[in-house]
Amino acid sequence: MSDFSNALSVSSSGLRAQAARLRHLSENISNADTPGYRRKLISFETEMSGRDRVTEVTPGKVRLDQSELERIHDPTHPLADESGHFEGSNVDLLIELADAREAQRSYEANLKIFEQTRKMSSGLMDLLRR
Repeated sequence: MSDFSNALSVSSSGLRAQAARLRHLSENISNADTPGYRRKLISFETEMSGRDRVTEVTPGKVRLDQSELERIHDPTHPLADESGHFEGSNVDLLIELADAREAQRSYEANLKIFEQTRKMSSGLMDLLRR
């Protein structure tokens, strides 16, 4: 039964990691028009857990994208400098939506593994009861 719990542990760590990724992606998308907003980036790390030393994935440290902020010309904007420019965000909606789709698919794959493992474990228990 240890292999079943290890598989559940690995897939649930993937679910948590992709959920964190989706949360940061949604923050980026919602702040795409916020002046001075820097896109949040998240990386994943692996860690050994449990006495079986199962490798799980965890969300790493969140960092800000240091790429150039977009300069927008709008002399009427309250944040505009004397030349009429202000700094927008460095969020590219196309990239964020593609990343969100990838994270969603990864989440669904981990969920499918979790469900299959649970079904296999349940089936084994039914066989052992007979």
